[in-house]
Amino acid sequence: MKKNCRAPFKLKPAVKDYLWGGNKLNLLFDKNVNLEPLAETWECSTHPDGTSLIVSGEWKGRTLSEVIKKHPEIVGKHILDDQIPILVKLIDAKEKLSIQVHPSDEYAKKFENGGLGKTEMWYVLDADDDAYLIYGFKTNVTKKIIKKAIADGTLETYLNKVRVKSGDVFYIEAGIVHAIGAGILVAEIQENSNLTYRLYDYNRVDKNGNLRELHVNKALDVMNMNSVSKIKKPMHTYRFKKGIVEELLYKCKYFDVNKYRIDEKELNFERIGDSFKVLLFIEGQAEIVCIDENLNVHKGECVFIPANAEKISIKGKVTFLLISC
Repeated sequence: MKKNCRAPFKLKPAVKDYLWGGNKLNLLFDKNVNLEPLAETWECSTHPDGTSLIVSGEWKGRTLSEVIKKHPEIVGKHILDDQIPILVKLIDAKEKLSIQVHPSDEYAKKFENGGLGKTEMWYVLDADDDAYLIYGFKTNVTKKIIKKAIADGTLETYLNKVRVKSGDVFYIEAGIVHAIGAGILVAEIQENSNLTYRLYDYNRVDKNGNLRELHVNKALDVMNMNSVSKIKKPMHTYRFKKGIVEELLYKCKYFDVNKYRIDEKELNFERIGDSFKVLLFIEGQAEIVCIDENLNVHKGECVFIPANAEKISIKGKVTFLLISC
Protein backbone atom coordinates (compact mmCIF):
# COMPACT_ATOMS: atom_id res chain seq x y z
CA MET A 1 0.00 0.00 0.00
CA LYS A 2 1.26 3.45 -0.87
CA LYS A 3 2.04 5.75 2.03
CA ASN A 4 -0.68 8.26 1.24
CA CYS A 5 -3.35 5.54 1.27
CA ARG A 6 -3.26 6.00 5.02
CA ALA A 7 -3.73 9.76 4.79
CA PRO A 8 -7.01 11.62 5.45
CA PHE A 9 -9.09 12.51 2.41
CA LYS A 10 -11.94 14.88 1.62
CA LEU A 11 -15.45 13.76 0.72
CA LYS A 12 -18.00 15.29 -1.62
CA PRO A 13 -21.55 14.65 -0.40
CA ALA A 14 -24.55 13.12 -2.07
CA VAL A 15 -27.31 15.76 -2.20
CA LYS A 16 -31.10 15.70 -1.74
CA ASP A 17 -33.79 18.15 -2.92
CA TYR A 18 -36.64 17.26 -0.55
CA LEU A 19 -39.48 19.78 -0.80
CA TRP A 20 -38.93 21.26 2.69
CA GLY A 21 -35.30 22.28 1.99
CA GLY A 22 -33.87 25.77 1.54
CA ASN A 23 -30.63 27.45 0.44
CA LYS A 24 -28.62 27.82 3.68
CA LEU A 25 -26.21 25.02 2.84
CA ASN A 26 -25.09 26.95 -0.22
CA LEU A 27 -25.15 30.33 1.52
CA LEU A 28 -23.54 29.41 4.85
CA PHE A 29 -21.39 26.42 3.93
CA ASP A 30 -20.31 27.20 0.36
CA LYS A 31 -21.64 23.90 -0.99
CA ASN A 32 -21.93 25.31 -4.51
CA VAL A 33 -24.63 22.77 -5.38
CA ASN A 34 -26.89 23.59 -8.32
CA LEU A 35 -30.01 22.23 -6.68
CA GLU A 36 -33.09 24.02 -5.40
CA PRO A 37 -34.21 23.39 -2.80
CA LEU A 38 -31.08 21.88 -1.24
CA ALA A 39 -32.43 19.96 1.75
CA GLU A 40 -29.62 17.57 2.74
CA THR A 41 -25.99 16.85 2.00
CA TRP A 42 -24.90 13.34 2.97
CA GLU A 43 -21.37 14.30 3.95
CA CYS A 44 -20.00 10.88 4.86
CA SER A 45 -22.17 8.13 3.47
CA THR A 46 -21.86 4.64 2.09
CA HIS A 47 -25.64 4.14 1.95
CA PRO A 48 -26.96 2.91 -1.43
CA ASP A 49 -29.38 5.85 -1.55
CA GLY A 50 -26.46 8.28 -1.69
CA THR A 51 -22.76 7.55 -1.31
CA SER A 52 -20.01 10.13 -0.84
CA LEU A 53 -17.32 10.72 -3.44
CA ILE A 54 -13.63 10.98 -2.55
CA VAL A 55 -12.22 14.26 -3.90
CA SER A 56 -8.60 14.26 -2.73
CA GLY A 57 -5.66 11.91 -2.42
CA GLU A 58 -4.91 8.50 -3.88
CA TRP A 59 -8.54 7.53 -4.48
CA LYS A 60 -9.83 10.83 -5.86
CA GLY A 61 -12.85 10.25 -8.12
CA ARG A 62 -13.97 6.99 -6.51
CA THR A 63 -16.90 6.49 -4.18
CA LEU A 64 -16.24 5.82 -0.53
CA SER A 65 -18.10 2.51 -0.82
CA GLU A 66 -15.96 1.11 -3.62
CA VAL A 67 -12.72 2.08 -1.86
CA ILE A 68 -13.87 0.47 1.40
CA LYS A 69 -14.71 -2.72 -0.46
CA LYS A 70 -11.14 -2.91 -1.81
CA HIS A 71 -9.42 -1.55 1.30
CA PRO A 72 -11.48 -2.54 4.38
CA GLU A 73 -8.49 -1.76 6.60
CA ILE A 74 -9.34 1.96 6.37
CA VAL A 75 -12.56 1.31 8.33
CA GLY A 76 -11.11 -0.86 11.08
CA LYS A 77 -13.29 -2.95 13.36
CA HIS A 78 -16.67 -1.66 12.14
CA ILE A 79 -16.61 -2.94 8.56
CA LEU A 80 -19.99 -3.89 7.05
CA ASP A 81 -19.06 -5.29 3.63
CA ASP A 82 -18.60 -2.04 1.63
CA GLN A 83 -20.36 0.15 4.19
CA ILE A 84 -19.71 1.92 7.47
CA PRO A 85 -22.25 1.83 10.35
CA ILE A 86 -22.90 5.59 10.49
CA LEU A 87 -24.08 8.37 8.18
CA VAL A 88 -23.21 12.06 8.64
CA LYS A 89 -25.48 14.74 7.16
CA LEU A 90 -26.14 18.45 7.02
CA ILE A 91 -29.87 19.28 6.96
CA ASP A 92 -31.50 22.60 6.09
CA ALA A 93 -35.18 22.75 7.05
CA LYS A 94 -36.63 25.89 5.47
CA GLU A 95 -40.03 24.35 6.11
CA LYS A 96 -40.96 21.88 8.83
CA LEU A 97 -40.34 18.20 8.20
CA SER A 98 -43.02 15.53 8.45
CA ILE A 99 -43.92 14.07 11.84
CA GLN A 100 -41.93 10.84 11.74
CA VAL A 101 -40.36 7.98 13.61
CA HIS A 102 -37.59 5.46 12.93
CA PRO A 103 -37.49 1.75 13.73
CA SER A 104 -35.06 -0.06 16.00
CA ASP A 105 -32.38 -2.40 14.68
CA GLU A 106 -34.48 -5.36 15.78
CA TYR A 107 -37.58 -4.19 13.91
CA ALA A 108 -35.60 -3.33 10.79
CA LYS A 109 -33.89 -6.70 10.81
CA LYS A 110 -37.23 -8.49 11.01
CA PHE A 111 -39.37 -6.37 8.71
CA GLU A 112 -37.02 -4.32 6.49
CA ASN A 113 -34.81 -6.88 4.74
CA GLY A 114 -32.27 -7.06 7.54
CA GLY A 115 -31.25 -3.41 7.43
CA LEU A 116 -30.27 -1.19 10.34
CA GLY A 117 -32.72 0.85 12.35
CA LYS A 118 -32.12 4.54 12.92
CA THR A 119 -31.02 6.27 16.08
CA GLU A 120 -29.67 9.77 15.49
CA MET A 121 -28.24 12.92 17.04
CA TRP A 122 -28.75 16.53 16.01
CA TYR A 123 -26.29 19.37 16.58
CA VAL A 124 -28.03 22.67 15.83
CA LEU A 125 -25.85 24.89 13.63
CA ASP A 126 -28.32 27.70 13.01
CA ALA A 127 -31.91 28.45 14.06
CA ASP A 128 -34.42 31.24 13.59
CA ASP A 129 -35.46 33.06 16.76
CA ASP A 130 -38.83 31.30 16.94
CA ALA A 131 -37.65 27.89 15.72
CA TYR A 132 -38.74 24.70 17.43
CA LEU A 133 -38.58 20.97 16.90
CA ILE A 134 -40.85 18.06 17.80
CA TYR A 135 -39.56 15.60 20.39
CA GLY A 136 -41.99 12.90 21.56
CA PHE A 137 -45.40 13.26 23.19
CA LYS A 138 -46.54 15.60 25.97
CA THR A 139 -48.71 12.87 27.53
CA ASN A 140 -49.07 9.13 27.21
CA VAL A 141 -51.02 8.13 24.11
CA THR A 142 -52.47 5.01 22.49
CA LYS A 143 -52.73 3.79 18.91
CA LYS A 144 -56.43 4.66 18.94
CA ILE A 145 -55.72 8.23 20.06
CA ILE A 146 -53.04 8.74 17.42
CA LYS A 147 -55.13 7.28 14.57
CA LYS A 148 -58.01 9.60 15.46
CA ALA A 149 -55.68 12.61 15.77
CA ILE A 150 -54.22 11.95 12.32
CA ALA A 151 -57.70 11.61 10.83
CA ASP A 152 -59.05 14.85 12.33
CA GLY A 153 -55.82 16.88 12.00
CA THR A 154 -55.15 17.34 15.72
CA LEU A 155 -51.95 15.30 16.06
CA GLU A 156 -49.86 18.39 16.85
CA THR A 157 -51.78 18.98 20.09
CA TYR A 158 -50.18 15.82 21.53
CA LEU A 159 -46.63 16.60 20.45
CA ASN A 160 -43.86 18.04 22.57
CA LYS A 161 -42.54 21.26 20.98
CA VAL A 162 -39.05 22.37 22.04
CA ARG A 163 -37.50 25.76 21.30
CA VAL A 164 -34.00 25.50 19.87
CA LYS A 165 -30.93 27.67 19.42
CA SER A 166 -27.51 27.30 17.85
CA GLY A 167 -25.35 24.85 19.80
CA ASP A 168 -28.21 22.69 21.11
CA VAL A 169 -27.85 18.92 20.94
CA PHE A 170 -30.67 16.38 20.78
CA TYR A 171 -30.39 12.60 20.88
CA ILE A 172 -33.29 10.83 19.17
CA GLU A 173 -33.53 7.15 19.91
CA ALA A 174 -35.40 4.83 17.55
CA GLY A 175 -39.08 4.96 18.47
CA ILE A 176 -39.19 8.65 19.48
CA VAL A 177 -41.66 10.60 17.33
CA HIS A 178 -39.90 13.73 16.10
CA ALA A 179 -39.50 16.39 13.43
CA ILE A 180 -37.12 19.24 12.65
CA GLY A 181 -39.05 22.51 12.58
CA ALA A 182 -38.84 25.32 10.05
CA GLY A 183 -35.80 27.59 10.14
CA ILE A 184 -33.35 25.07 11.59
CA LEU A 185 -30.00 23.89 10.20
CA VAL A 186 -28.48 20.81 11.82
CA ALA A 187 -25.62 18.38 11.57
CA GLU A 188 -27.08 14.91 11.93
CA ILE A 189 -25.11 11.85 12.98
CA GLN A 190 -27.08 8.64 12.64
CA GLU A 191 -27.00 4.94 12.02
CA ASN A 192 -26.43 3.98 8.39
CA SER A 193 -30.11 3.76 7.55
CA ASN A 194 -32.68 5.58 5.44
CA LEU A 195 -35.74 4.11 7.13
CA THR A 196 -38.27 6.83 7.97
CA TYR A 197 -41.92 6.20 8.76
CA ARG A 198 -44.02 9.32 8.14
CA LEU A 199 -46.91 9.66 10.53
CA TYR A 200 -48.27 13.01 9.36
CA ASP A 201 -47.20 15.46 6.64
CA TYR A 202 -49.68 18.36 6.71
CA ASN A 203 -51.32 17.10 3.48
CA ARG A 204 -48.35 18.29 1.42
CA VAL A 205 -47.90 17.19 -2.17
CA ASP A 206 -44.72 16.32 -4.06
CA LYS A 207 -43.49 17.96 -7.27
CA ASN A 208 -45.90 15.77 -9.26
CA GLY A 209 -48.89 16.94 -7.24
CA ASN A 210 -49.28 13.70 -5.29
CA LEU A 211 -49.75 13.46 -1.55
CA ARG A 212 -46.52 12.26 0.07
CA GLU A 213 -46.64 8.67 1.24
CA LEU A 214 -47.41 7.97 4.89
CA HIS A 215 -46.43 4.87 6.85
CA VAL A 216 -48.94 5.04 9.68
CA ASN A 217 -49.18 1.34 10.52
CA LYS A 218 -45.42 0.85 10.69
CA ALA A 219 -45.04 4.06 12.67
CA LEU A 220 -47.60 2.86 15.20
CA ASP A 221 -45.74 -0.44 15.47
CA VAL A 222 -42.43 1.17 16.45
CA MET A 223 -43.25 4.43 18.27
CA ASN A 224 -42.79 5.07 21.97
CA MET A 225 -46.29 5.93 23.24
CA ASN A 226 -45.10 7.31 26.58
CA SER A 227 -44.66 10.99 27.31
CA VAL A 228 -41.12 12.33 27.10
CA SER A 229 -40.45 13.83 30.51
CA LYS A 230 -36.72 14.28 29.97
CA ILE A 231 -35.28 15.44 26.68
CA LYS A 232 -31.82 14.02 26.07
CA LYS A 233 -29.44 17.00 25.98
CA PRO A 234 -25.65 17.13 25.65
CA MET A 235 -23.34 15.81 28.33
CA HIS A 236 -21.31 19.05 28.43
CA THR A 237 -18.05 17.34 29.29
CA TYR A 238 -15.17 19.71 28.54
CA ARG A 239 -11.39 19.47 28.37
CA PHE A 240 -9.24 22.56 28.03
CA LYS A 241 -5.72 23.02 26.76
CA LYS A 242 -4.22 26.37 25.86
CA GLY A 243 -5.92 27.39 22.60
CA ILE A 244 -7.95 24.16 22.34
CA VAL A 245 -11.38 23.28 23.75
CA GLU A 246 -12.81 19.75 23.48
CA GLU A 247 -16.47 19.10 24.29
CA LEU A 248 -18.13 15.68 24.39
CA LEU A 249 -21.53 16.24 22.80
CA TYR A 250 -22.85 12.70 23.04
CA LYS A 251 -21.71 9.15 23.51
CA CYS A 252 -23.86 6.12 22.81
CA LYS A 253 -23.42 2.57 21.55
CA TYR A 254 -23.59 3.72 17.93
CA PHE A 255 -21.26 6.73 17.87
CA ASP A 256 -19.29 9.28 19.89
CA VAL A 257 -19.42 12.94 18.88
CA ASN A 258 -16.89 15.50 20.15
CA LYS A 259 -16.63 19.16 19.22
CA TYR A 260 -13.20 20.77 18.98
CA ARG A 261 -12.43 24.47 18.83
CA ILE A 262 -8.84 25.38 17.95
CA ASP A 263 -7.60 28.96 18.16
CA GLU A 264 -4.43 29.18 16.04
CA LYS A 265 -2.95 26.16 17.80
CA GLU A 266 -2.02 22.62 16.78
CA LEU A 267 -4.03 19.56 17.81
CA ASN A 268 -2.19 16.24 17.53
CA PHE A 269 -3.68 12.77 17.34
CA GLU A 270 -0.91 10.29 18.09
CA ARG A 271 -3.06 7.25 17.38
CA ILE A 272 -6.26 7.00 15.40
CA GLY A 273 -7.38 3.81 17.15
CA ASP A 274 -9.08 0.71 15.85
CA SER A 275 -11.77 2.50 13.85
CA PHE A 276 -12.06 5.32 11.31
CA LYS A 277 -12.93 8.92 12.24
CA VAL A 278 -14.98 11.57 10.45
CA LEU A 279 -14.26 15.31 10.76
CA LEU A 280 -17.06 17.75 9.88
CA PHE A 281 -15.80 21.35 9.79
CA ILE A 282 -18.40 23.90 10.93
CA GLU A 283 -16.34 27.09 11.36
CA GLY A 284 -13.04 28.52 10.10
CA GLN A 285 -10.25 26.82 8.22
CA ALA A 286 -7.28 24.60 9.01
CA GLU A 287 -4.48 22.47 7.69
CA ILE A 288 -4.34 18.72 8.32
CA VAL A 289 -0.86 17.19 8.20
CA CYS A 290 -0.35 13.44 7.97
CA ILE A 291 2.80 11.62 6.85
CA ASP A 292 4.17 13.87 4.09
CA GLU A 293 0.83 15.32 2.98
CA ASN A 294 -0.98 18.55 3.78
CA LEU A 295 -4.74 18.91 3.38
CA ASN A 296 -6.32 22.37 3.53
CA VAL A 297 -9.90 22.36 4.81
CA HIS A 298 -12.56 24.96 5.57
CA LYS A 299 -16.06 25.35 6.93
CA GLY A 300 -18.53 22.98 5.28
CA GLU A 301 -16.02 20.29 4.33
CA CYS A 302 -15.90 16.71 5.55
CA VAL A 303 -12.78 14.58 5.98
CA PHE A 304 -12.42 10.81 6.44
CA ILE A 305 -9.56 9.65 8.68
CA PRO A 306 -8.62 6.01 7.96
CA ALA A 307 -8.27 3.66 10.92
CA ASN A 308 -4.72 2.88 9.78
CA ALA A 309 -3.67 6.53 9.47
CA GLU A 310 -0.46 7.58 11.13
CA LYS A 311 -0.14 10.57 13.46
CA ILE A 312 -2.10 13.57 12.22
CA SER A 313 -2.00 17.23 13.22
CA ILE A 314 -4.72 19.85 12.77
CA LYS A 315 -3.73 23.49 13.00
CA GLY A 316 -5.56 26.73 12.37
CA LYS A 317 -8.54 28.68 13.69
CA VAL A 318 -11.33 26.19 13.28
CA THR A 319 -14.26 24.36 14.86
CA PHE A 320 -15.17 20.83 13.87
CA LEU A 321 -17.10 17.77 14.97
CA LEU A 322 -15.14 14.55 15.38
CA ILE A 323 -17.33 11.47 14.93
CA SER A 324 -16.15 7.99 15.84
CA CYS A 325 -17.75 4.61 16.45
